[in-house]
This record gives sequence, structure tokens and C-alpha cells, in this order.
Amino acid sequence: MAREMSETTIAGLARAGGVGVETVRYYQRRGLLSMPERPVGGGLGGGVRRYGDAEIRRLRFIRQAQGAGFTLEEIRELIALDATDDRPRARALAARRIAALDTRIAELQASRDALHRLAHACAAPSPGPCPILTAFEAE
Repeated sequence: MAREMSETTIAGLARAGGVGVETVRYYQRRGLLSMPERPVGGGLGGGVRRYGDAEIRRLRFIRQAQGAGFTLEEIRELIALDATDDRPRARALAARRIAALDTRIAELQASRDALHRLAHACAAPSPGPCPILTAFEAE
């Protein structure tokens, strides 16, 4: 079997993916990334697992999917769907993620609006404590 052009250690894989080594190991434990076998033999680098371009692409995919708001379970499902080419299911996952993001955006907008009102009230010359400070006091 031909070796891939680019092979690296777990540290190199982590660097290429913009994560730490422990994150790579975590993804491996979760079944999102494969763990190559340790080579046997006494040659240079013997016993050190090597990762290739496919693992780098997978790690980058995981990070980008997380950036889009997918959970690790959803990412696992997307990875599985990639092997089956189940586009309808992939679209359904994306639609569910979009709906969750829309909900979160609405919540953030409401929080922003409330804080804007509090900041405006705090700027008004009125007696008593600042409305921002009193708004977050526990009842």
C-alpha cells in the first residue's frame, strides 16, 4: 500500500488542525478520528503513530462543523452520512442546526435590546443606583 505524501505525528496533526494534542485524543476516544496502529520495527520513528492528509482533513472538518454549531454527536452523524451520501438526512441536520441558531440569535438580540435600554436608563440623570446594577440583583 502506498504511503500518503504527508505523514505526521499526533502533535503535527493537532497543529495542522489548530487544536491541542489532548483534543485530538478526545476526538479519537469519541470515535470521530481514527487512531492508526503503531508501526512495529526498530527503524526511524518506529512505534510512533503517523497521521496523513485524510486525518488532517477530518480534523479540520470537525472543527469547522463545530464552528457552525454542530454538536459532536451531530458531527459523528454527518461523518457517517458522508459514507452513505444521504443528502436528505444531511440537509435535515443542517436545517435543525439553522433553527437552533435562529433561536439563539433571537435570544441574543433580546438580551442586547434589554442591555441597550438599561444603558440608556443608566445615562439618564436620575437619583438612585444605576439600573444596570439593580437589574442583575437576585430577588
